[in-house]
Amino acid sequence: MPVPVKSAFSVEGEGEPLFLIHGIGASRASFAGLVPHLKNEYRVISYDLRGHGASPKPKPPYTLDDLVEDLEALRKELGIDKAHFAGHSLGGMIGPAYALKYPQHVLTLGLWSTAAFRTEDDSAKVKGVVAAMRTKGIPQVLEALKDRWFTPEFGQRRPDVIERRMQQVIDTDPDVFLSVFDIYAETEMAPWLHQVKHPSLVLTGENDGGCNPRLNKLIAEALPDSELVILPVLRHAILLEASDQVAPPVLDFLRRHKSA
Repeated sequence: MPVPVKSAFSVEGEGEPLFLIHGIGASRASFAGLVPHLKNEYRVISYDLRGHGASPKPKPPYTLDDLVEDLEALRKELGIDKAHFAGHSLGGMIGPAYALKYPQHVLTLGLWSTAAFRTEDDSAKVKGVVAAMRTKGIPQVLEALKDRWFTPEFGQRRPDVIERRMQQVIDTDPDVFLSVFDIYAETEMAPWLHQVKHPSLVLTGENDGGCNPRLNKLIAEALPDSELVILPVLRHAILLEASDQVAPPVLDFLRRHKSA
């Protein structure tokens, strides 16, 4: 059984609890643009994954089960019985994996900009990125990721946001970054997604290369109770580039699935 860490977290707002789970080489700050849209109706809990932000940094490698147990430990610490769970990218894999193991604590799920049902070619591409980072170094491969994460228009308009995101990755312990990237690259939810019965919102950007609409349609079809939203134009970094576009479908979904 994995030994969970005591995650650093933030709580804002009042209402039904909503856990937000960030992606690779990021932190709870990923949700800074989204939380103001949510906190008037929900008790929003964002936290740093192990090895990220202000959370403890046990020696990698980490597993998906480690990340699930960290989330369960945080739920217990906060004394929350049932909550909504939503995650971006790797976070969109942690949430369903948590729901599979602890279904009794889940109200709804958000799978945002995540991947499943990868073809052999899809898997080879994402694993190739990790391999390139191991051989060439993370900063050397980041430029290619930048173009996958952000639209060119946003790059021209807000280079400061992109620079901060790139620096955040560089500042992440490389062993941690590569370990969680391995989890993202090697996790395949296809065999078990159909067992996750909770109402689920599947959401991605129209031009997200690795977590594209093709894969997200298959995710939505596999989940017994789901709906799919494709955000026009956007790539992977939907939270940093367009929280104002993410918030309306998320709020609409959550309001329709209140527990009361």
